[in-house]
Amino acid sequence: MTIGCNQPYFFPYLGFWQLINISDIYVIADSMQYIKQGYINRNNMLINGRRHLFTLEVSSVHMRSLINEVKVGKNARQILKSIFHAYKKAPYFEEVYPMLEEILLHGEKNLAKYVGYAIERTVQYLDIDTKMIYLSDLQGDTLLKGQDRVIDICKRLNADHYINSIGGQKLYNKEDFLREGIKLNFIKSGDIEYKQFNHKFIPNLSIIDVMMFNSKEEIEEMLNSYELI
Repeated sequence: MTIGCNQPYFFPYLGFWQLINISDIYVIADSMQYIKQGYINRNNMLINGRRHLFTLEVSSVHMRSLINEVKVGKNARQILKSIFHAYKKAPYFEEVYPMLEEILLHGEKNLAKYVGYAIERTVQYLDIDTKMIYLSDLQGDTLLKGQDRVIDICKRLNADHYINSIGGQKLYNKEDFLREGIKLNFIKSGDIEYKQFNHKFIPNLSIIDVMMFNSKEEIEEMLNSYELI
C-alpha cells in the first residue's frame, strides 16, 4: 500500500495533487504545527499576467498552534471576488467557479477542516479515487516528530511504500525507512506548461489556475507527468 502525507495546503500547486493521485491513502496532516507565512492558508493566482498572492484570514493563532486549532477569518468572499475577476474569461470558468464558490463559502470555521474540505472537493472534481484520512484521527496525540512520525503513520496503515514531495529529500532517509520495511520515494513533477490567456506562462500557481485553463482530461495527463526518485 502506498501512502502520501502533507499539511492541508490552500488550493496548492499541481505537484500536491500528483502526490495524492499516486497514493492509495492520503493523510491530511491536520495535527501538525501551523506555520505562519506558509501555504496552509495562502497561494498564488494569475492576475493580469502576473503572480498574485491571495491569503485566507485566520485567527486564534498562538506560538505553538496546531493547524486544527486555528480558526478561519472572514475574507472568503473577497478571495472569491478576486478569482471571479481574474478568471471570468478562462475557458473552464463555468465548470470550476461554482465549485470554488461552494468551497469558499461553506462555513466551516476550523482551518484544517475548511482546507481539508477544499482538498476533498477538488479531488472529486479531478476524479481522483484516493482515500483521504486526517492525521488526528489516525495518530491522536503523539510526541513523535519528523521522520519517526512518518514511519509511525506508515506502520499504523500497514503501508510498505511512502512517497513524499521532492522537498523532503533532506528530511527523510531511505535506509531508515527500509529497515522498517517501507520503501521511500520522492515525487518530482515533469515540465508542465499550458496556455494562460495570451500571457507568458507562469508555473506553479494554485490548482485553481490549472483547472481554469485545462479540461479534466488534460489535467489527468498532467497528474501523470512525474518521476519517482
